[in-house]
Amino acid sequence: MSSDVQSEPLFVALLLSAGYLLLAATDRPSSNLAVLGGALLALAALTRSSALMLAPLLLAPLWDGRYPRRAKAHIAFSALLGFGLALAPWTLRNALVFREFIVVNDGAGYVFYGRNSDAAIPLAGARDRAELERAADGLERVRLDRILALPEAVRSSPGRLSRALTSVAAAERLADPGGTVRLLAWKTWDWLRPYPDPRFWPRSAVLAVGAYMAALFLCAGIGFARAPRTGVSVFCLVLLAATMLFHVVLETNWRYRTANWDPVLLLYSSYGAATLLAPRRRGAPAPA
Repeated sequence: MSSDVQSEPLFVALLLSAGYLLLAATDRPSSNLAVLGGALLALAALTRSSALMLAPLLLAPLWDGRYPRRAKAHIAFSALLGFGLALAPWTLRNALVFREFIVVNDGAGYVFYGRNSDAAIPLAGARDRAELERAADGLERVRLDRILALPEAVRSSPGRLSRALTSVAAAERLADPGGTVRLLAWKTWDWLRPYPDPRFWPRSAVLAVGAYMAALFLCAGIGFARAPRTGVSVFCLVLLAATMLFHVVLETNWRYRTANWDPVLLLYSSYGAATLLAPRRRGAPAPA
């Protein structure tokens, strides 16, 4: 059990609320709901900055064929307005404090280096928890040495430090295509893996959770195939693909997948399971 406060529960609540309000704003239509939906997505981004890359999805109403182009544009840009208004105070605060343009935080470069540098490759090959801990310790030492080797002007600037770490890791990946493929394959499987990491969890937990996740993926696939609202399904599939791509490039973690994927998977797997059970229910005898 972790004693740290994690941001995922609040992030999920804000993300689901933003998605619901954007859908409601498009169905009504309502620019007020769109503004509120965009604002909640901005609050989700302030909780976990990965939500910033979901901002283009606020333009989804533009593809709704039920309304004139002007009405669709009004909804979409109202959502973007709400997003910008809710995010602006924090970005302005960063500009005043750091004298730099930092939208939410400066952690991208630090994280990118931690999962894309040469020092991250041993993480992909660790066979047990002890090897993984040694690899993680080695990564931290190398990253700290890299930071200390940078000029003081770079280290004292959050934005410049983040960009410097990103540039170093990107250069190492370009110089080692084989290592790059290995890291991308490891992170992709780490995201898609339907069972907990066996380096941390007992076999019973791995098997039980693996069976549950396999059923969840299967029923979600059925739900996507049978869902009546194709546009909403496409929106959700784009969200799944975008969040996976973002995290595979940056950093993968089951916590992050749970926050970004599981609400959608639970929604569509529930519908998929219901469609599988529906024929049996219709054929079942009426209760006495």
